[in-house]
Amino acid sequence: MGQPKQLLSLAGRPIAAWSLAALAHAPSVNSIVIACEPEQRLAFQELAVTHGCDKVTYVVGGGATRQESVFAALRAMSTPSEIVVIHDGARPFARSGLVEAVIKSAQRTGGAIAAIAVKDTIKQVDDAQVVDKTIARNRLWAAQTPQAFAYDVLYSAHERAQDDGFLGTDDAELVERLGSASVAIVEGASDNLKITTPEDLVVAECLATRQDARL
Repeated sequence: MGQPKQLLSLAGRPIAAWSLAALAHAPSVNSIVIACEPEQRLAFQELAVTHGCDKVTYVVGGGATRQESVFAALRAMSTPSEIVVIHDGARPFARSGLVEAVIKSAQRTGGAIAAIAVKDTIKQVDDAQVVDKTIARNRLWAAQTPQAFAYDVLYSAHERAQDDGFLGTDDAELVERLGSASVAIVEGASDNLKITTPEDLVVAECLATRQDARL
């Protein structure tokens, strides 16, 4: 998409500014660590100042993968929190109420993620892209962020993954693999989309017109 998508403009503000606003409006969030491409640290520092997010305490250079970036942010925390929230800067429409709900659930179980129930019929295919079987969807959920975990659980999960050379698709997978905490589901929202393609940005522009009042 030409540059880090989190810095692209969405209704007059960088996409990441929308994500920061949701976290900043959550009463339980005391500080925010941004992990970004190392060469973009100054841009994100300026973004936090320009858009009034005074909860940002660190901007750290991330790694080659999302997983490495999250681990870098965890290591940067001088005073670890009881609960850590992970949120994708390319999901601009997560609301503060969802952030709070995920935190409260994680305080009970050790881990919680926003997710939505799968509505489409899911097909599993073979290497030739031929349908192998249809998977029952009544117990399937599509994971989103925010995701929240007890700090010590999440840190241990990242350490184990690093030691084993394991690359997961999200932080919940690392915690599931560690096996020391349950990961609960908190119902997310269909408009909590992740901006990945130019088409997603077009949809997001439409959603942005009604989003400000719903933080």
